[in-house]
Amino acid sequence: MTSKGRRPPANPKAGFRQDKSDKTDAVLATFLKQARQSGQLNLSGRSLSLVPESVWKINIDVPEETKTDFSMDSTEDRWWEQTELTKLILASNCLTSLSEDIAQLPALTVLDVHDNRLESLPDALASLENLQKLDISRNRLTAIPQCVGHIRSLTSLHIEHNSLMELPENIGDLINLEDLDVSYNQMVVLPGSLRYLTHLMRLNVSNNKLRNLPQEIGLLTALRFLDATHNEVTELSTSFGDLRQLEQLYLRHNRLTHLPVLQNCVNLKELHLGNNQLEELTAEHLKHFSSVSVLDVRDNKISVLPDEITLLQGLERLDLTNNNLSGLPYELGSINSLKSIVVDGNPMRSIRRDIIMRGTMELKKYLRSRIEELDQKQNGSTSSGIQKTEGTSGIVGGTGDGINSHEVFQFKSLDYSNKQATQIPNEIFAMAEKAEVRVVNLSKNCLTTVPNGLMLTSDYLKELNLGFNRFSFLHPDISLYLGLTTLDLRNNQLSDLPPEMSSLRQLREIIISFNRLQTIPAVVYELHKLEILFVNDNKIDTINASGLQSLRVLGTLDLQNNNITQVPPELGKCTQLKSLQLGGNPCRNPRPAIIAKGTAAILEYLQSRIVS
Repeated sequence: MTSKGRRPPANPKAGFRQDKSDKTDAVLATFLKQARQSGQLNLSGRSLSLVPESVWKINIDVPEETKTDFSMDSTEDRWWEQTELTKLILASNCLTSLSEDIAQLPALTVLDVHDNRLESLPDALASLENLQKLDISRNRLTAIPQCVGHIRSLTSLHIEHNSLMELPENIGDLINLEDLDVSYNQMVVLPGSLRYLTHLMRLNVSNNKLRNLPQEIGLLTALRFLDATHNEVTELSTSFGDLRQLEQLYLRHNRLTHLPVLQNCVNLKELHLGNNQLEELTAEHLKHFSSVSVLDVRDNKISVLPDEITLLQGLERLDLTNNNLSGLPYELGSINSLKSIVVDGNPMRSIRRDIIMRGTMELKKYLRSRIEELDQKQNGSTSSGIQKTEGTSGIVGGTGDGINSHEVFQFKSLDYSNKQATQIPNEIFAMAEKAEVRVVNLSKNCLTTVPNGLMLTSDYLKELNLGFNRFSFLHPDISLYLGLTTLDLRNNQLSDLPPEMSSLRQLREIIISFNRLQTIPAVVYELHKLEILFVNDNKIDTINASGLQSLRVLGTLDLQNNNITQVPPELGKCTQLKSLQLGGNPCRNPRPAIIAKGTAAILEYLQSRIVS
């Protein structure tokens, strides 16, 4: 058999390593024999600089082995019954070009030449009328020739990781294309002819230099996935709202200042808008996101999250990292599907940081509790600000500074804060005992010692807030509150804690910020269930690493704004720490630049300094 314009016979091993051995020849012959039977030939990763001539003529030339074997008994060697080559993989070689002889493989449906050194493509590609998948990614192409636009059978075209400045206008002729990846190139504009790719389901244009996305993209009625991450896009056309089939939209690391209303994107499940310059998400935006399960708006300038976020009843992940949020809508806690809320790096004023540090479930629980409190307050208040509800037992504790007993009984919580009181009426604690209160807040008063009457609540008390008072020491009787899980002593004048506190075996959180401590009190290291320790804004100058290592479940440690100059490398063994805050100290080791990178970087640095 012959072919028109056949070139002179060539070495079938051309392009393989400079190995002339019979072994190399045998390997190629084996591959070709198997390919005639399966229709698939894989020559990837063989350091080819040229494709052997015998590959192009695999379905034309008579195999050498049949020239000496005329047996009709073996059906597998009947070369005239061979399968035409449909799949050719030449990936991860050293090819700089492809021969025009590729036209001699008209049955090809898959051609994979990714990860080579191709600088051009043969015009003969246009003759491959059955080609469905073409992968020419990770080469050195600076332009896509017109011939690619003539392969109308293509359903998948991958051109990522080249040096393309643009796509040819006739890319729109690939009317059967379903998957187009042109990421990691140098393109600054996309052709309007993309509008004709009405079967396109996946489009990846990420990591280019695009300044805008053409409004014609809104005509891609089958599009389900669009990735335009890492470009220079400043605005989106309103036509994006017409992408009814769109499920995933990635627009991270652009320059967007405004998001159009995606009014018809009823199937949108994931929306990634992080690392832009968005200043708002409006209620109008959110009411069209009913199907969204992942919403990423991290690293923007959003200052308010609308209450309409509750319309996203299928929301599972919400990333609000590094915005300008001072609070969150309480209704967020009522979204049952929500599994992850990330709000790090926001100037939260309405939610304590320790609540945020406890994770998503605790944050949702807090938000729901605020809803319940607001519901109670809807029944009105007295002129002095004391809540009243039907069935109340009255005000206990005197006019003006009294406590609504109904609320104490209902919420199991006693709030006698911000009264500037030097002592507290015993009748209040008697009422708290009957209510079996679990939470007592005596903060922002003028107390110098723990009120004796508080002991009446010791059997039930779980959380005690004595912050913003005038304690210079803490009476050892604090050790009798055996059920305590949270103790807040911030903003007092304490220089130590009593050793008797070691009896508080259930204590999970201590806040002793803004006091006069020069070291972390020794008793702290005996509280083995401790998870959260705030000792920021004191006068601490040394860190007891071995003591902290004994706190095996400690997850949050705040040592900011103390006098620490050296952090012992052994602190790096506290790998259970999820949040380690060291800012505001005159540290020379580790350097401020390392501290600024966060907990993981600090621990890694400290571990590298441990002398083994």
